[in-house]
Amino acid sequence: MALVVQKYGGSSVADAEGIKRVAKRIVATKQAGNQVVVVVSAMGDTTDELTDLANGVSPAPPGRELDMLLTSGERISMALLAMAIAALGMEGRSFTGSQAGVITDDVHGRARIIDVTPGRISSALAEGAIPIVAGFQGVSQNTKDITTLGRGGSDTTAVALAAALNADVCEIYTDVDGVFTEDPRVVRRARRIPRITYEEMLEMAACGAKVLIPRCVEYARRYNLPIHVRSSFSDKIGTWVSGHAGDDSEEAGMEQAIISGVAHDRSEGKITVVGVPDKVGAAAGIFGIVAEAGINIDMIVQNVSAISTGRTDISFTLPGADGEKTMETLRAAQEKIGFQELLYDDRIGKVSLIGAGMRSHPGVSAKFFGALAEAGVNIQMITTSEIRISVVVSQSDVDTAVNATHRAFDLEADEVEAVVYGGTGR
Repeated sequence: MALVVQKYGGSSVADAEGIKRVAKRIVATKQAGNQVVVVVSAMGDTTDELTDLANGVSPAPPGRELDMLLTSGERISMALLAMAIAALGMEGRSFTGSQAGVITDDVHGRARIIDVTPGRISSALAEGAIPIVAGFQGVSQNTKDITTLGRGGSDTTAVALAAALNADVCEIYTDVDGVFTEDPRVVRRARRIPRITYEEMLEMAACGAKVLIPRCVEYARRYNLPIHVRSSFSDKIGTWVSGHAGDDSEEAGMEQAIISGVAHDRSEGKITVVGVPDKVGAAAGIFGIVAEAGINIDMIVQNVSAISTGRTDISFTLPGADGEKTMETLRAAQEKIGFQELLYDDRIGKVSLIGAGMRSHPGVSAKFFGALAEAGVNIQMITTSEIRISVVVSQSDVDTAVNATHRAFDLEADEVEAVVYGGTGR
């Protein structure tokens, strides 16, 4: 008997018919002899609608109250799903994040999971019930307040719960048939990836692939928990996320292609700090101030200093939503750091090429940059890891860059494989 944790996204439970379809899949898994734990997101666009409602009554909703409001979406879907399972002759037992033992820090809106103590979930399983857990939420270890985990937090809930229960697999059900070599909404002939390592999936998620979020993949890698990304709208196999990029085994993907896929992100902005004194500690001062403001930095490029002025320029990318806050933070420190001016550009996009095979195959960079040049795409910034090359380009060039790269590395399927059944890929 296997223990399976299944997570269903908002598009899968968007309406009553979707909830009944999901209930049938859950019951079928149980009838096949498995123990099943389910994590569910809010229905459809409920979270966005609740956020809009909050902003309609307050220009700056208090974090505690906003979390209290937003978590109601998952409570609705978990209760309805339990009812649908009961209608099929089995017991579904719903639990909030706190009832399921999801313990977090006390940062509202983007809390991190500290521990999972799934005593009540284990008891429900022992009694033959199917636990239905509200994703995206937990309870603060210190304040005992309800917290939310941020966008895509239900994925993290599912993987963390699966790890705590020592589950055999965590199945992430979404609205596409697995992980593809690019977003099928942008590249129509994107190819499904049958198996991908944790490291490659982590890079793809961090670079804009929306099917999984980085925190969930990192959690799975830490506990060596297999993830199976599938569609709740079909019975296709999907994509297995397991194994490590350095493993010399067929299971880990020894025979896989050099390049796994391409990812893109249009949500970032670029700040250039112009005229930074070229002296020890200048960069530390800039990024120390940014870190204290709680802002995550992605790519960083520093130019060679001009001999005549002894100054240099430092450019970095960050989430576009944090652009204005970061500019204000740096302006307040201009006199202390001594830079000349700040430039901000929110019309950029990041395009990334990912694959474990590039570590041992020369020429990948040349082919990547050659494809972009041939397509007439200008590169603004470049950064790399062992298994990834990322470039920043103009936002208007993202689709051109993605498709040119996809073709250059022969990632296209012979025919259209991807079906987007609905929603946004969550």
